[in-house]
Amino acid sequence: MRRFRTTDPTFAVAFEAFINERRDTPADVDTSVREVLAAVRRDGVDALIRFGREFDKVELTVETLRVSQAEIEAGAAACPKEVREAIAFAARRIRAYHERQRPADAAFIDDAGVEMGWRWTPLEAVGIYVPGGRAAYPSTVLMNAVPAAAAGVDRIAMVTPPGRLQPAVLAAAKEAGVTEIWRVGGAQAVGALAFGAGPIAPVDKIVGPGNAYVTAAKRQVYGTVGIDALAGPSEIVVVADRNNNPEWIAADLLSQAEHDPAAQSILITDDELFAEQVIAAIDRQLLTLSTGADATASWRNHGAVIIAPLGQAPDLVNAIAPEHVEFALDDPEALADKVRHAGAIFLGRHTPEAIGDYVAGSNHVLPTSRAARFSSGLSLYDFIKRTSIVKCNAKSFAILGPHTVALADAEGLPAHSRSAAIRLA
Repeated sequence: MRRFRTTDPTFAVAFEAFINERRDTPADVDTSVREVLAAVRRDGVDALIRFGREFDKVELTVETLRVSQAEIEAGAAACPKEVREAIAFAARRIRAYHERQRPADAAFIDDAGVEMGWRWTPLEAVGIYVPGGRAAYPSTVLMNAVPAAAAGVDRIAMVTPPGRLQPAVLAAAKEAGVTEIWRVGGAQAVGALAFGAGPIAPVDKIVGPGNAYVTAAKRQVYGTVGIDALAGPSEIVVVADRNNNPEWIAADLLSQAEHDPAAQSILITDDELFAEQVIAAIDRQLLTLSTGADATASWRNHGAVIIAPLGQAPDLVNAIAPEHVEFALDDPEALADKVRHAGAIFLGRHTPEAIGDYVAGSNHVLPTSRAARFSSGLSLYDFIKRTSIVKCNAKSFAILGPHTVALADAEGLPAHSRSAAIRLA
């Protein structure tokens, strides 16, 4: 864990190096991923079965590749009642939040008499990658599938590594509107969604988190299909004053540290004594976490405490551009309103980031690795597209046509010019 004070003369250089350091440094996987994708494109479902045997140590067939509706129903029924109720509660809130994002179609006549506008239409097919490694994440299913269903996507295909499918994941898939589930993971799953493989038809866009191989595969298939983003390790910044319970703030910081040894948790406070209390609380809580090994590695290697006047917090947050930022203050808006770069902002002492991960309704798929400087979290907009509409009559074309001819001639495109000029003759 690093300690910074903005009053130190070396702060600026050290802080910039800290926020720009790589936290995910896997070995180069691009070559192996390229080979896997090429095999899936060439051999289709045979490659999926072969890679299942090689990578996942399971024997699959064309018939067992798809999770049957009976398995989904049985798995969902096996999910504990309180978890099913929480899934339904979260899904309702996520659906309501994202439905409010729906933009309106538009049609108007401009001053030249041209009828113009746009309309929004949903994607036809979306693939959702759901990890199966460190833990089962029903929230991942909800956050990716519910907005797609709310947008009106016809087909929502979920892929997840073969093995026992957790009842909570199946319950979430059923609740969210997932239309099919396939037992395939890794780069080969991305390839199947992008190119198609036997019974798995290709999709238009792939969303959902994964390991370095999945991320590399998404990068390589982009253009054949759309993707949501290239996700990195989780991040949280907590801006807190001395009036907080240090145990609460420690728990908030660890809520991201436990995701991954490369995750990053940062505390910004103006009180050194409070900072020490939070650090001590973290040390105590790490001893009782079942995820303590990952959380400890994250906190020790990538965590930080920054001692700074609270008025400097927005500038620090903007420089970090974190996935999540909490303002645990009495008047959080006063500082939060100055933040331009963050995936999600949580206001007040009773709004921990974990609320956003599960049930607030906002999406927890957010930009990482400083991508909040130029991108947004997953939303309804990821599952719809806008089509422009233009209609001229003879009168309005007579106004636009000569300018079209002039610009086409200037660009040396005679067929473009003729296409307009022929209608002016």
